[in-house]
Amino acid sequence: MPINHAQLRAFHAVAAEGGFTRAAAALHVTQPTLSAQVKELEATYGIRLFERVGRGVEVSELGRALFAITSRLASLESEAEQLLASARGLLRGNLRVMADAPHHIIPLLKPFAARYPAIRFSLTFGNTSEAIAAIHDRSCDVAVLPDLAPDPRIHQVPLRRDRLVLSVARGHRWARRKSVGLAELAGERMVLREPGSATRALLESACAAAGIVLGETLDIGSREAVREAVAAELGAGVVLASEFGHDTRLVRIALGGKPIESTEFAACLRDRLSVRAVAAFFDLLPPA
Repeated sequence: MPINHAQLRAFHAVAAEGGFTRAAAALHVTQPTLSAQVKELEATYGIRLFERVGRGVEVSELGRALFAITSRLASLESEAEQLLASARGLLRGNLRVMADAPHHIIPLLKPFAARYPAIRFSLTFGNTSEAIAAIHDRSCDVAVLPDLAPDPRIHQVPLRRDRLVLSVARGHRWARRKSVGLAELAGERMVLREPGSATRALLESACAAAGIVLGETLDIGSREAVREAVAAELGAGVVLASEFGHDTRLVRIALGGKPIESTEFAACLRDRLSVRAVAAFFDLLPPA
């Protein structure tokens, strides 16, 4: 029996949007129509793609596996749409962007949105490992992330260099210092991003090379939470200089010795450069 593509599209929208109401709005159909399409897909194969939890839904284990496939289908459909549109000299469609921090990507999207207002873009955030995975599984078209290893499958363009600095609360004993040596971090209680974060990897690599063992670490899954934990004097944090911001509760301190530096890249799968929206994004990148 041929698979019903409208039902697949309905399933994908509900899984992507996290519910039937938002999915119906995204597809410009009524919620009863969307619900009926998903129920028919489940009934056809005798499966459950969603677990109904209260007034919401959660994707089932089988649904998560199917969503990985429909994400690739959606990507190919978008690519086909943009190819056909470009044949008429139009530049329109969708661009899915992922970044490790908003201040890295927003300045790049501003001129892109002004130049190509017909292109709709979505923006998600994740750590470096998540962004690399998203590039490979085609759940994003373009990613902006630090310290990308060479990969023949990936087109990558360096954007800028940055360096690691220390972040402490104003009440911390180091708050009045201009710099702190890397060796002084030995045994120090640190507030760090989760494993997979490029910032954490930079620090741990530098400490390992110098034979320095960090003390107790508090692992936190977002930059905002790290900032709050450091401000609450739960430990010292590290951050790239461009990410420090203007929080008056915190003090920026240089890490003495050899600079611990990072390079930010814009990246995509090489075969995605044939998509005009992706190519247009790279064309507008500022010189490194």
